[in-house]
Amino acid sequence: MLEHNTCHPIFLKGPDFLRYYLILLTGIYLSIPILKFFKESVSKTTFYFLISIFILGLIKLIRGLYLGKPVGYLIMILIIEITVITIVKSFQFNKKFN
Repeated sequence: MLEHNTCHPIFLKGPDFLRYYLILLTGIYLSIPILKFFKESVSKTTFYFLISIFILGLIKLIRGLYLGKPVGYLIMILIIEITVITIVKSFQFNKKFN
């Protein structure tokens, strides 16, 4: 925030946004296995945080496409994120039936 003079992640430029975005994803994706290790359930708050990170990525993708910037890495990250959200949601759905 101090280095790039911004407090709004959408206005970060390419590599800086990807670094910020990967830090967010790493933090949330590490918290899910830690919750599973301690036999805690993934709360709705965690799931909503996953969705909000995904929406941030979609906003940045749309902005990048609008400006004509390369967005290949972001598309790959978003595809992986959709897969993880689906897996987390399926575990929650399976846990309700058990």
